[in-house]
Order: sequence, then C-alpha cells, then structure tokens
Amino acid sequence: MADDATPALPQGRFEGRAQFREWLCAGLQAAARAGWAELILADADFADWPLGERAVIAELQAWARPGRRFVMLAADYEEVQRRHARFVQWRTQWDHLVSCRACKSADRQDFPSALWSSHWSLRRLDAVHCTGWAGPEAARRVQTQELLAESLRRSTPAWAASVLGL
Repeated sequence: MADDATPALPQGRFEGRAQFREWLCAGLQAAARAGWAELILADADFADWPLGERAVIAELQAWARPGRRFVMLAADYEEVQRRHARFVQWRTQWDHLVSCRACKSADRQDFPSALWSSHWSLRRLDAVHCTGWAGPEAARRVQTQELLAESLRRSTPAWAASVLGL
C-alpha cells in the first residue's frame, strides 16, 4: 500500500476532534500521493471535517484525475455549503468525479461518519466525543464499506454542482 512517497498512515484508535481531523488529512494526503481510485466520505453534515482548509483542497486537487471516483453521503449539505467554501468550489470544478448523495430519513445520531477507500479507512464511532478507529485492516474496511453501501442504497442524488435554468 505505502511506497516511499506515501507516509505511513495512522492506525488504531483516535480520540478528540484534533486527532480526527489530523487523521482525515493524513488519509486524504495518502489518497493523493498513492492515487487511490475511489474515496467515500460520509457524515451527517461534515460540520467538523476540515474540508474547507487549503491543505485539504490541495490534496484533493492532487488526487483528482480522470477515472477516479469521489462519493459523498450526508443527511444534507447545508453545513458543507455554509462552512467549506473552498471545498464547494473544488466540488464544482470536479463535478464529473464527484457524486453527492443524501440519506435524509436516517437518524443523525446513527449516521455513519467515515472516510473509506480500498486501502485504508477511518470511522468515527462516537461523533459527540469524536472517537473511532482507522487503519488498513481488511475486516474493518469491509465492515465500513458494508455500512456505507447500506446507507448509499437508501440515499438519493443531492447537491447539484450547478443549477441550470430553463
């Protein structure tokens, strides 16, 4: 998974918002450097994700290439649009790679909060205390993928990158 250009990814349990954000950034950096083909990001509203930070946008820009797939799943995207202006601009530019889905009927307390790839995943188990785990272990990646797949099955397309008038 990791090569000389890709730093070692964090693994194990994390606690607190600062560590959560740091590990998310490490995952996105690895995705860009190693060229992961697919990313799935899920959270009820992404309010406390670092999506609007310059460094995150730089990593997403480095990651974005034809043939890649970026899926977002949220209850709604109001907080993303309100808090993460740089991400909104990036998402518009790369609309052909980005699929945004909403699962509005899901309970926000039970909504999955995760970054998944086929190489590494991070999952927040308690959003209030911001605790969870991350790592490359296949069993945990599969568990997270199945959880996200179930939520994606119940979701609908959301947050169009542009609004076309008639």
